[in-house]
Amino acid sequence: MARLLMILSVILLSAYVTEQVHFLQPEYINKLNEKTSTWKAGENFPPDTPIEYLKGLLGSRSVKAAAKGPFKTQDSNYNSLQYIPETFDARKQWKRCKTIGVIRDQGNCGSCWAFGTTGAFSDRLCIATDGEFNELLSAEELTFCCHSCGDGCGGGDPIAAWDYFSTNGIVTGGGYDSKQGCQPYFVPPCLHGVSAEQEGACRSQPMEKNHRCTKKCYGNTTIDYKEDHRYTSDLGYYLDQDSIQEDVLIYGPVEASFEVYDDFVNYKSGVYIKSENATYLGGHAVKLIGWGVEKETPYWLMVNSWNENWGDRGTFKIRRGTNECQIDSWMTAGVPVTD
Repeated sequence: MARLLMILSVILLSAYVTEQVHFLQPEYINKLNEKTSTWKAGENFPPDTPIEYLKGLLGSRSVKAAAKGPFKTQDSNYNSLQYIPETFDARKQWKRCKTIGVIRDQGNCGSCWAFGTTGAFSDRLCIATDGEFNELLSAEELTFCCHSCGDGCGGGDPIAAWDYFSTNGIVTGGGYDSKQGCQPYFVPPCLHGVSAEQEGACRSQPMEKNHRCTKKCYGNTTIDYKEDHRYTSDLGYYLDQDSIQEDVLIYGPVEASFEVYDDFVNYKSGVYIKSENATYLGGHAVKLIGWGVEKETPYWLMVNSWNENWGDRGTFKIRRGTNECQIDSWMTAGVPVTD
């Protein structure tokens, strides 16, 4: 009886470990590269990374909110566009706006929704002011002060974040320990692609607990907290699939949410297309900064918030025009107030 129980325990433990890490194993990655023709996979996370940790990085709730809208289909400013370029990169179009290309680090916190929205808003405000405003807006304030958005590190709704910008505003704030802006991000960055024993490894740290909402500047303390808030002119909106490029060309980058499957965490280069039999992990939010065509495959160009060591130096491409992983359906934005 004891021997039977031991055998069952080993089987159950093996099944548990397999469930946790099978898609991070070299064998799985090699098979991906044999099957995929538009993108390449590689190791971004150690093979023994728990699945709970990876799911903890995925915090976008657009999947539940998108059906409610509102969807933006028309804008009189779109009429000034003569054509849609085949290739576009906001980093090159608006070179003065350095925030567009910044790769941020959400740390051990499911705050991707806050990074995607504050990142896009920062870029749009820079573009709207012709570079007069040229800094990051605070992912810290949004993550932990917008209680109507969701649950901080436990995830949030991007459209609610844009609504928050309209009604409450948002202060400036750079990266962790940067002293840049009013409220820099206060979740420490961590190393994704190292063993748990290595100093600074994400998996050696617990998931960040939600912070207390602070109503003062602690980064650059010379900034006036109330005066530092920036606003959007109206509530946030979802973009109709036919209006995405027009809105980006007129106003700048947008937030984009999509379904993440287990193969995506291994992305290294090329145009991502979900592989057959990949398993759903959760909803993620990133920033869309452009588009193009690679080897006859149309793509969206995205900025992630898992630091520069992930993917293609922190960015990735995903197939455009086919609603890959629902990404064409879940893009949100707002228009900055500049006066």
